[in-house]
Amino acid sequence: MVRSVALLTAACLLAGGCASFPDEPTPTQWSAQPQLTPQAGPKPELPGEYRTAPGEPGRGQPPQSVPPPQGCKDFNPAVIATCLNTVTGVAPIGADSQGGVSAYATERGGRLLKVTKDVDPVVVAQIETDTSSDGGLTGLALSATFAEDQLVYVYVTTATDNRVLRIAPGDTPKPILTGIPKGPTGNRGVLVSDRKGALLVATGDAGNPALAADPASLAGKVLRIDGSGQPAQGNPTAGSAVFSSGLTLPGGLCVSADAQKIWVTDWTANADVVYRVVPGKLGEVAWNWPDKPGVMGCASYADALTVSTAKMPGLQTLSMNETGAFTGKPEVIMAEDGFGRIGPMDMLNDSASLVGTVNKAGGQPVSSDDRVVIIVRPNNGGGTKD
Repeated sequence: MVRSVALLTAACLLAGGCASFPDEPTPTQWSAQPQLTPQAGPKPELPGEYRTAPGEPGRGQPPQSVPPPQGCKDFNPAVIATCLNTVTGVAPIGADSQGGVSAYATERGGRLLKVTKDVDPVVVAQIETDTSSDGGLTGLALSATFAEDQLVYVYVTTATDNRVLRIAPGDTPKPILTGIPKGPTGNRGVLVSDRKGALLVATGDAGNPALAADPASLAGKVLRIDGSGQPAQGNPTAGSAVFSSGLTLPGGLCVSADAQKIWVTDWTANADVVYRVVPGKLGEVAWNWPDKPGVMGCASYADALTVSTAKMPGLQTLSMNETGAFTGKPEVIMAEDGFGRIGPMDMLNDSASLVGTVNKAGGQPVSSDDRVVIIVRPNNGGGTKD
């Protein structure tokens, strides 16, 4: 059952501070800042948090049933946007005029969109991409100082390479990290803020596993860069963007609210896996799925890691202790009564995440797919015990 969560908390966790959200003003000058300046922020109402009129049931009581979609109209209160094409990235950017969630979303074909409930999506940028392999526009993250600079970062496959672009309001996308190897496979990449002011970039191996082990190559790595694309301070090797190595085809990156745990999902030859990211070579697999459900985005809650899957419906949740060790097998939720196949995830707070569906890429889409949706954890649930 959907219950209330505050996006104020989400903004604090995602960006390291609370902020107000104007309608994308064009900054007069951009400069990187290590931390957000705390400000007062909005407190929107999310699905399950209803303003009731006299005589109506109490707040927090969702509808008993939701009618099926009619075209692009979706009646589920958790749905923020509809009729998109293979959502590859989601990022909440604040509250709309009605107190709901407004967000950015990316499509694999190259569109960056601003999405708001009951409002037609607004195209922020159209980026030329190469989708002939497993690449395209596959990653999205906001600047650590988004409340001030409104900067957005995306990961794209071009005709010659894979790269990271920075998008400022009213400006054309600017490449900040280029030359990430491109191959017949292994081109997908994903992005996330490390919650300390830097950007984490997970790259594929371009179809060549040897590149993932080569410290001189940007392929098959977790990179850590600053807002200008330069190696971030504190990396294992000074002057190198490489933070960790050994990936094949990453699906998602996520960081815990306290910035102490970083996770990356990956598609390997033998299984889908999730690693806890550490400096240097990636260590032992934290969990593996031999049936290869297509692990994608993830959310690192205080007591669990939730992983989305692009080849089967629902979400998989692994209970986790304080040290980050899993304490049971994954619990699959929303496999039959959810939103189908899910790709990207971005944690709002310890109760909910923003997700994007990928039903048009091989699932069973309904008329309103693909969608951007708020997923609330049922009873803060975790995995099942062995």
